[in-house]
Amino acid sequence: MASIVTSSDFKEKVLDNPLPVLVDFFATWCGPCRRVAPVVDQIAEERAGSVAVYKLDIDQSRDVAERYNVMSVPTLMVFQNGQVVSTAIGARPKSAIEALLP
Repeated sequence: MASIVTSSDFKEKVLDNPLPVLVDFFATWCGPCRRVAPVVDQIAEERAGSVAVYKLDIDQSRDVAERYNVMSVPTLMVFQNGQVVSTAIGARPKSAIEALLP
């Protein structure tokens, strides 16, 4: 299952992580986010140890969402070495999400 990340620990858990990191920018009121959540959790379990997976609630961590220009949810971003290396906006099938990962 994907863990929650917030503004206070985003740098430590995402930017400073030696692994590639998939971040699911979501909102609790977002229907497509609820459809993507089980897929993100499944990827977190299957790729444990090779990819870190986090969920960030854009309403709770607006500063991070703004910093990365998240305008729609769900937005999925993959970070590597502190940089965004791939992005997908909107609900995607598992294969499309996995294609974002290194």
